[in-house]
Amino acid sequence: MKNTQNLSTIFIIDDDASIGNMLEEILKKEGYQVLRAYSGTEALFVLERQKPDLILLDLMLPGLDGREILPKIKGIPVIVISARAETEDKVSLLLSGAADYMTKPFDTRELLARIVVQLRNPSVAGTASALEFAGISLSADTHQVSVWGLPVKLTRTEYAILKLLMANPSQVITKTLLLERISEDTPDCMESSLRVHISNLRKKLRDAGGQDYIESVWGIGFKMKEIEN
Repeated sequence: MKNTQNLSTIFIIDDDASIGNMLEEILKKEGYQVLRAYSGTEALFVLERQKPDLILLDLMLPGLDGREILPKIKGIPVIVISARAETEDKVSLLLSGAADYMTKPFDTRELLARIVVQLRNPSVAGTASALEFAGISLSADTHQVSVWGLPVKLTRTEYAILKLLMANPSQVITKTLLLERISEDTPDCMESSLRVHISNLRKKLRDAGGQDYIESVWGIGFKMKEIEN
């Protein structure tokens, strides 16, 4: 049941390359984007720069182990994958913030099902209260946007577009998918008017931040532009 339009990013934190490679192959076949880290320290470094939709976390990691980094992960569902099968360990980790727990060895079909369940959970999937990208701050609670602290007034459609792009900053969003995903928030946006909305959004962000934040990928769609420091 591969979904080729899946925009969700799964972050695999596991120092076992063979398990990580297997998980990455399976997840990519299902249409997910994949990030990798092989230690707790590397994982925290990645999380400072990117916000995945879900994390698969091994406990036995070099440097900082899984138990140490779990409390540092906020707003992202974490499925712990461990060889430790004791109920006490499971309970402790679930109370420490893990969304789910699977014992190695595991059935990959069950893991995929558990991932889908977590991503469907509105309390953790795609509803981060705040998004950040290169100085842009977007609050899902207040619907306010600012660039380096300067408020930017957006229309309902412009806000919906920016929220989707910022939630998937490294992903090219096709016009079709963009219209599909924002339709609930802004049903009046049509393909004929999409470019106008994006052009206006680009101008407002550029006026506030002094640079372009959104780029067109010819023949495909749009994405957040990589900003050089």
